[in-house]
Order: sequence, then C-alpha cells, then structure tokens
Amino acid sequence: MKCIIVDDEAAARAITKQLCKKIETLTIAEEFENAIDAIKYLNSNSVDLIFLDIHMPTFSGFDFIQTLKNPPLIILTTSDRNFALDAFEYDCVIDYLVKPITPERFAKAVDRIKDRGVATKQEEETTTNPEETSTVGNDLYVNIDRRLVKINVPDICVIEAKGDYIKIKAEDKNYVVHSTLKKIEEKLPNHLFLKVHRSYIINTTKIVDIEDNSVLIKQDVIPVSRANRKELMQRLNLL
Repeated sequence: MKCIIVDDEAAARAITKQLCKKIETLTIAEEFENAIDAIKYLNSNSVDLIFLDIHMPTFSGFDFIQTLKNPPLIILTTSDRNFALDAFEYDCVIDYLVKPITPERFAKAVDRIKDRGVATKQEEETTTNPEETSTVGNDLYVNIDRRLVKINVPDICVIEAKGDYIKIKAEDKNYVVHSTLKKIEEKLPNHLFLKVHRSYIINTTKIVDIEDNSVLIKQDVIPVSRANRKELMQRLNLL
C-alpha cells in the first residue's frame, strides 16, 4: 500500500516512518509537515493510506479530511485523546492512534485495512465500562461522554467496527461508542440483528438489496462473509 505521512512534527514523522518500514505491505511515497502541501500532492497523485496528525498550524487534520472529495483510508496519529468520537464520524478514518504509538498498536491498526479498512480482530477485549451498554425493552442505552444515551433498537440500521470503537448507524443519527461488536451483539435481539461480517452487524429488516457477498442498507454497501451468508439466507427464507 502506498502511503503518505502528514504531521507538523519532524520527530513524529520520523517515528511513523520507522513504524511503516517494519511492515512489508507499506510503501512511503511522501511525508509532509503541513496539510496544504499534502493536498497539493494528492491533486496529482493517488495513495492508499494517510497517517494524519490532527493538531497542525493553520489547517487541522479534520480540515484536511473535509477538503478531500474521495479520501483514501486514514489512520489518525495524535497526542490528543479527546477527538476519537469526532474522528469516527468520517467513514475514511479506520483507526485512532494516540502518541506515543507502540509497534504492536501500529501493526494492529494496519491489519485493519481489509474490507475497506475495518477491524480484523474485533472481538478482542478492550477496557470498557461494564455498564457501557444496556437494553430496556426497545431501548438501547450506550455510554457516550459519560452520559447514557438512549437509542431506539428497531431504528438501528448498521453497527460497524471502527478500531477500538463501534459506529451505530440509526435512522436519524450516528453514534460512536467505545466498545466491541461482541459486547453490543449480546445486547441486541436475535430476531432483528445478525452479524454478517467480523466488522458488521445489520438489522435484517433494513435490507434494501442483496448482491453476491454484500447487502445494501440505506446508502451503505455492507460486506457479507462466506461463513455468514448461509445464515443470512436462512434468516430471510431464501434457502
């Protein structure tokens, strides 16, 4: 994969370069100390992945993402823990690495660049509040910014793994929660929801279209793994 590094700190760029060199699948095309130069480069060059800092003078990482019409996959590298929820509102962001970044955590983020950048080991344990999610009737309560936010379960369309977080896409709003698919799956009613991929749970009543190894829910094309396709077909009485 061809990648670039965008970070205003020379030391941080050097560390990211060293981490990249340890992974055979990564090729560093360029590095930039500001987002403006990176945008100019991308106007005439294509890349598969960007390692992007958030806090940079004049033009932040989020400003940078918003200027890209078709952004490649992005791994955010930052010393600030406070923007993870905002970060995963962007579909191109596949992980959020907090500096200092260990080689193990870096490799884990790169491993997630499969199936359009979703996680490869989503059911691993994370340090989450045991009361992070709970279900009462048709309501799912999730812990967001130390508040229990209520989501109407039948309104949930898709739940997607995003690094150490999950993104819950409902009819009228998206939510980002620090949790795993395994934990959220335990809270959902089996007659509505099905895990169709290691990184996706879908509400089967929201399916618009089925094609080969994917389903369409609203505007999202969701991959369906071979292992889960048969169960999906049985659930829909198509076998």
